[in-house]
Amino acid sequence: MSATHDHGSLNRSAAVASIGVASLLVGAKAWAAWTTGSAAMLGSLADTVLDLVSSVATLAGVWVAAQPADEQHRFGHGKAEALSAMFQVVLISISALALAAHSAQELWSGTRTSAPEGGMLVSAAGVALTLGLLAWQRHVLARTNSVAIATDHLHYQADLGVNLAVIAALVLDHYAGIAGADGAFGLAIALWLGWGAWRASQEAIIQLMDREWEPEKKHRFIEVLGRHPELRGVHDLRTRTSGNRDFVQFHVWVDGNMTVSQAHRVMDEIEDKLLAEFPGVEILIHPDPDGLVDEAGPAGRDVLQA
Repeated sequence: MSATHDHGSLNRSAAVASIGVASLLVGAKAWAAWTTGSAAMLGSLADTVLDLVSSVATLAGVWVAAQPADEQHRFGHGKAEALSAMFQVVLISISALALAAHSAQELWSGTRTSAPEGGMLVSAAGVALTLGLLAWQRHVLARTNSVAIATDHLHYQADLGVNLAVIAALVLDHYAGIAGADGAFGLAIALWLGWGAWRASQEAIIQLMDREWEPEKKHRFIEVLGRHPELRGVHDLRTRTSGNRDFVQFHVWVDGNMTVSQAHRVMDEIEDKLLAEFPGVEILIHPDPDGLVDEAGPAGRDVLQA
């Protein structure tokens, strides 16, 4: 089984697990929100509904991203994960704004909760299910580094905090008699959702905009690249990540008196060394005679010297 296929299977298993957990909790929280009248529980329900929609989007994203490259998508389908993540960010942001408005209205009107026991029980069950799901997602992320699963993971981390906040809100509002506790917790949950949406958007934007690798990873790549004895220099190095695939292209300076066959051998040796250190990366190398510079500005500088 290839690494790409294995990653795709793991990502799909995490997405299916998310859908299962969210489906169970949506029904339970809808009942609890109806019986308690709690803004915090309503926020928890909204969060879980979004989790369900987002998990379905995640499943679609990781399924498309796992498809092999075809004639219309020569670089693969990895950006489907980033698109799925951005769709989830939009949903979370809308939910946060709606919950903030509802919680503010509850604070203003002084509405109180009722029959909190069912809501507390549902939230406790949500905590237990979410902890199990988070553990499996961390297992998958350690092996695939999927941006779509990472965004889904953030959702359920937030959901864990939301469930605990609901329990606290119901206790303070109903048993401690603290007016406005439920509305205040609802506002806090809305702020947490908004913060999570902003964080989740960052990695997706990095991939969609083809940002360069992190400096540490790039420097390690250059270090491995510079080990070949027949390499005279490297310039116009470009890197990017799409889904769980890395891409890199660069020009190398070699002895201008080499034959095509000799230069090809050197390129193969360079690629083999890089793939040993960076498995799965797609590499495109362009050989140039030593000293030839067609690129202007930083692209023409030797990164090995830098």
